[in-house]
This record gives sequence, structure tokens and C-alpha cells, in this order.
Amino acid sequence: MNQLDQLFEDLYEETLTEAQQTNENVDKKEVLQHLLGDFTYLEQKRIEMKAEQLETKEFASYKRERISLSVTDKIYIRVYVLTPKKAQKQYPSMLAIHGHGYGVNEAVGLTANGEEEKGKPSIHNQFAVELAKRGFKVFAPEVIGFGTRRLTRDIEADKLNSCEAMATSLLLEGKTLTGLRVWEARAMLDYMVSCSDVDSNKIGMMGFSGGAVITTYTAVLDERVQATILTGFPNTFKGSIMARRHCIDNYIPGILQYGELPDWIRLIAPRSLFIESGENDPLFPSLYAKKAIAAIATQYDTKSDAFAYDIFPGGHEICGRQSYDWLRKQLID
Repeated sequence: MNQLDQLFEDLYEETLTEAQQTNENVDKKEVLQHLLGDFTYLEQKRIEMKAEQLETKEFASYKRERISLSVTDKIYIRVYVLTPKKAQKQYPSMLAIHGHGYGVNEAVGLTANGEEEKGKPSIHNQFAVELAKRGFKVFAPEVIGFGTRRLTRDIEADKLNSCEAMATSLLLEGKTLTGLRVWEARAMLDYMVSCSDVDSNKIGMMGFSGGAVITTYTAVLDERVQATILTGFPNTFKGSIMARRHCIDNYIPGILQYGELPDWIRLIAPRSLFIESGENDPLFPSLYAKKAIAAIATQYDTKSDAFAYDIFPGGHEICGRQSYDWLRKQLID
């Protein structure tokens, strides 16, 4: 082994050894909040959350609305709200977080230009639509840094996202882009529970890839999330973001000092959790996903279906062949 390879291997092992010695006396949720960054400034800037109706379209089994949701005087989130046609006083509801790509349109079956997707869908497999078809009221926000929520310089340069520009600025300020995205996700949960037709006791989250990063840490910190589906992210840091180049939004300074990725995901327990991983996922390899699953499973009762997983034949994509039915059992059936 190259001596520098060995050096970084030694540093990794030493960091994990220290983490194991430290963890006993640490509130890891409090630590996570600190590592993500302090967004008190934004919290102080919160305004009344009002939804401006932009568009409504009817489909056979659901209605799709596009709204602009005010959070601060500078933060307006574009959100698609999908409501099942089967009328209910209150719906079990899902916060659906898309991954890297051209924005929230991928989650709801639209092209980058806003046209209805035809033919084979993208790797997001229209997962917000699939959730709505199964009886969930779905809130799919556009993650900051994507689609219409990019910085001017990246829009003009025709860059697919603003992850690098936003993340590097925030890192210099002692904050992280993941922290900002988690803050927005929790604001979305605030809005969801304020909706009269949302059952606040039956709220879940589903995230894919970079959206699963946000979903993981939001579910850890916010116990309003009763059921979580993570696709294309659960793994080990060493097997994924330390093994190859990944978007900078995956990297949270100092997080390995308190545990490997499975140590953080398992903090969701005992609330319901489903993990999905493609056998041929090159970004978050299934070999390490299986190791993460084994570590996380120790936090759950083996006789319960609160924890489940599916290693499916496929790549870096959403499958849903087991996760959607599992979710119905957790929040509907």
C-alpha cells in the first residue's frame, strides 16, 4: 500500500477509535445540531408561512398544486403538493426530498422545462406521484441550490446546481449546506402540521441520494417524522464519500469524530425506518450499504417490522418495490 494511503487509513481508524471512547458521554443529537451549523439568524427572520397558489392540475387519482411558500423575507420555497382524490378529513402525509438533478420536477413527473414526463422516468421514478397514488398527501419542496433555487452566477453559467457555491460560503461561516437544507425541511414540517387536512401523528419522510442526506438528519433531529425511507445514501462514510468524489454537500466537518454514518442513521430508532439500495449503485455501493444495515438493525426489535430494507437489482435510483407497501403499513393500514 502507498504510504500515504496507509496514513489516511490510520487517521480514519484513529478517529473512529476516539469516537467510540467519546460517544458514551455525548448527546449525539445535540452534537449533530452543532455540526450542521447555527441557523439562529434565519430562525429570527421567520415570517408567517403563507402559501401562494401558482398552479393546479387534476389527474385521475390525485391533484397536483404548485405553491410558493414564504419562510423568511428572502426564503420562498417552491413546493408541489399532491393530494389523493379520495377525500379524507386528514391524510397521512409525506415530505418528499429529491436528490441531485434538475430539481423538484423529477420527483413529480415533470421534465426540466416543466412538461409532463413521457416514456421512461428519471432515476427519481416519480416517487412523489407514487406516494400520492398510495394514499399519502405529499409535499415535495425544491431543495435550495437546485432548479429555480440556484444562485444567479450558476444560472447564468448554466450549472445544474449551486451546491459548491453555497456550501463553500457556508463552510467559511461555520455552517453547512446540509444544515441549511435540514433547517428548511423542518420549516416544511411546521407548514405541514399547520394544514388542517394533515394528520400530524402520521407524518413521514422519503429522500433519495442527496435528498436522503437531508432526510436522514432531519428524521434524527425531528421526532414529528414517524416513518422514514432512505434510498441511495445509507452506507458507510468510508465506503462512499471517502472512497470517491462526491458533491461537497455530503461533507460535514468533524462528523466522523462522533461516529460512522450508520451510527448517525441508527439515531432514528425506534421510529420506523426503511433502507433501499441498488445492487449496482456506484455512488453508495451495496456492499457497504449491507454493513450499514447490519449495524442499524441492532437498534430494532427483530420481531418488529419497524425496520426493513431492500437490496434491489438496479443502480443509483429509487425502486419502491417493497418500501411503498411497508410505508402504508406504518402510517395507514
